[in-house]
Amino acid sequence: MIKQIHDFIDSRKDEMIRLLQELIRIPSYQQPAEPGYPFGRGPAQALAAALAAAERMGFTVRNFENYAGTVDLGSGEPLLGILSHLDVVPEGSGWSVDPYVGIVTDGKVIGRGAIDDKGPSVAALYAMLAVRELGIPLQGNVRLILGTNEENGSKDIEYYESVQKMPPLLFTPDGDYPVIHIEKGMLRTRFSASYTEEPKEKRILWIRGGKTINAVPAEAEAAVQGIDAEEAKRWIAEDTSGVTFTTAEENGILTIHAAGSGAHASTPEQGKNALTALIQLLCRFSLPSGDGLNKLRALLEIFPYGETDGRGASLANWDEKSGALTLVFSVFSYADGKMEGWTDIRFPLCCSLEQVQQKLRQALESAGFCIEEMMGDEPHHVEEDSHFVQSLLKVYTEETGLPGFCKAIGGGTYVHHTPGGVAFGAVFPGEDNHMHGADEFITIEHLLLNAKIFAHAIAEICGPKTAK
Repeated sequence: MIKQIHDFIDSRKDEMIRLLQELIRIPSYQQPAEPGYPFGRGPAQALAAALAAAERMGFTVRNFENYAGTVDLGSGEPLLGILSHLDVVPEGSGWSVDPYVGIVTDGKVIGRGAIDDKGPSVAALYAMLAVRELGIPLQGNVRLILGTNEENGSKDIEYYESVQKMPPLLFTPDGDYPVIHIEKGMLRTRFSASYTEEPKEKRILWIRGGKTINAVPAEAEAAVQGIDAEEAKRWIAEDTSGVTFTTAEENGILTIHAAGSGAHASTPEQGKNALTALIQLLCRFSLPSGDGLNKLRALLEIFPYGETDGRGASLANWDEKSGALTLVFSVFSYADGKMEGWTDIRFPLCCSLEQVQQKLRQALESAGFCIEEMMGDEPHHVEEDSHFVQSLLKVYTEETGLPGFCKAIGGGTYVHHTPGGVAFGAVFPGEDNHMHGADEFITIEHLLLNAKIFAHAIAEICGPKTAK
């Protein structure tokens, strides 16, 4: 059976590349909603193209008001679901080729969505075609669910689940191999404080840093009155953060720029937080105490530079399955008597959302800050020893020759809010496909290998042997 699957997928290589190129040519990032187009026309056009291709293959398809679409391998309620998405993030800058063409070069298809998640969607569709055309017997229906809003809140799946039940077994090829079975909980918090501006010769005029809540800020800057460049350079010379500071002076105002290194909020230890490093530097300057400076010092106690485990807010926690809690102070503004900031916390299975909220609230409010907004999710966990997960791991090992194992991540996947769902592919260990970056790609070899793995998984999970 495995050889038949491989031969079939290999014989459809050119078709798969053409369909992927067709989907890449549609800029399917979110746009303003229109009647009948909840996420704009781009995502809806990509969904229509994918469903049309599936219908030409002879599958039963359905469009759920341009929120999501389905492709059914058989009839009846599905036993297994494959959840992928056709929306993308905007192209950004730095591309060496047109991001909306699907250029084939050096064994790769390059374009926005190639790996996230149009390539895996094509692989899943052809996996279903292989199972059907080869006559592999199944004990239950398989449904490919194609979403259109994964990148901007997954409102597509909210709608789908309001009108359809999710299959009892579900994987998404929107993560990494082998299997992601634990996703940490998340809490994003916006806080603020007012401060009294004092007419002092030496004072901080403004601070701003960070643009994205879920990332370590790579840059931050501030303006200070009454500190000259030479004095600032003496303090900068003593700084050991590893962040680079540059200064510019004009009309008695010193501007300080901090350049660190960014990282995703799920792995903050990989970055250097320019914002907390800058606040640390400012708090060392010979500035007279005042309401604003005192609140900055209090913030630095809660979110000290170099600390990513939340201990300053009494949040540090860890468990063996999901690892350590992480915290990023990611966005901040300070000017004209008002300061506001954002934090992003990823917490392990041993914590609850309520516990994390209470501790952070206590730390900030006791320092004089107000909580403006808290948005969070509990952790997501599927037992590693479940038959479903073990079947996926078995297939992965048989197809790749690599050891199968489960992993926990700090980020969230498309199945975070779906009980029993796991991420299975489509990125292989050690692979960097420039996801969300310039020149995003999928190798043709891995496009085909994903399809082979998915077809094998369908047969393994839904075949007669499994059902017995």
